[in-house]
Amino acid sequence: MPNHPDLTASEKQRLREAVSSFPQFHLLVAGDLMLDTFIWGEVRRISPEAPVPVVEVREETRLLGGTANVVHNVSRLGGKVSVVGAVGDDSPGRLLRRLLDEISVETDGLITIRNRPTTVKTRIIARNQQVVRIDHESSVPVSGDSTEGMLDFIRNNLPRIDGIVISDYAKGVVTPEFMDAVRAATRGLDIPVIVDPKVKHAEIYREVTMVTPNHHEAARMAGIEIHDEDSLVRAGRHLLEHLNCKAVLITRGKDGMSLFHHTGGMDHIPTVARRVFDVTGAGDTVSAVLGLGVASGLTMKESALLANLAAGIVVGEVGTAAVSAAQLLSALDTY
Repeated sequence: MPNHPDLTASEKQRLREAVSSFPQFHLLVAGDLMLDTFIWGEVRRISPEAPVPVVEVREETRLLGGTANVVHNVSRLGGKVSVVGAVGDDSPGRLLRRLLDEISVETDGLITIRNRPTTVKTRIIARNQQVVRIDHESSVPVSGDSTEGMLDFIRNNLPRIDGIVISDYAKGVVTPEFMDAVRAATRGLDIPVIVDPKVKHAEIYREVTMVTPNHHEAARMAGIEIHDEDSLVRAGRHLLEHLNCKAVLITRGKDGMSLFHHTGGMDHIPTVARRVFDVTGAGDTVSAVLGLGVASGLTMKESALLANLAAGIVVGEVGTAAVSAAQLLSALDTY
């Protein structure tokens, strides 16, 4: 598969200008918000009670995760952002709201649901390696007044929105009803809708602008095992036709990204990651950069190239990370 050609000076300048323009654009990010908790420690011995490591805790950090990490990335890149989703009436939900307030995110579209826990993912890290993850969550679909409240916010705010990112973690916010309403509200408008999908919801993403599965998700969504270039192309084109979207971007880890266009073309973008410590949240970064890139007027190929650069930055850090505009511009300089 051919490599992406080196960027010319004028192409780099166009991408730099786009990144510098991100503060002019407003994204609406919707989906499943999470609180990411990291417990950092050292392992020096095995427990006498069971054959498991004993982690001596040194530090705990709590960060925006899931859809909230997409929001964080948009904010760090300089973009304006409104969030749509749900949290529980609990201490993790209140902490999520406070963390969003601290980065000046508009949270009027964030619904609090009683008797539903805020999703919390706790990762225990020792010597830069994840030992175990503990999840507190509910995946029951959100419905009724809660869904309608989120949809009302979307409908009422479309006039000032330049793009929508749907970040689906299959925790209940993104339902067939929700996606039907988003499609109806944006029909005929020049507002790109980009979806970071979950396999179980594949059928509800029809007619959006772009879907961004990883290669495992793409294989399962298409029903085609991806093991070489031919099967990759067949899976990408099947998803394009089946979902009737303008583009499918398959993220492929160490093999980069492959972008399939509804016009029949395909672009392969090789990875730029020099080291990979942790892929946690890399897809969130890709979604944020794609959303801002397309909203700013870049082509899907240009936006994907920027997203690839950003992903190469965040996988070199341990834990949920958000890339800044300065980091992205620096990566462009050395591309």
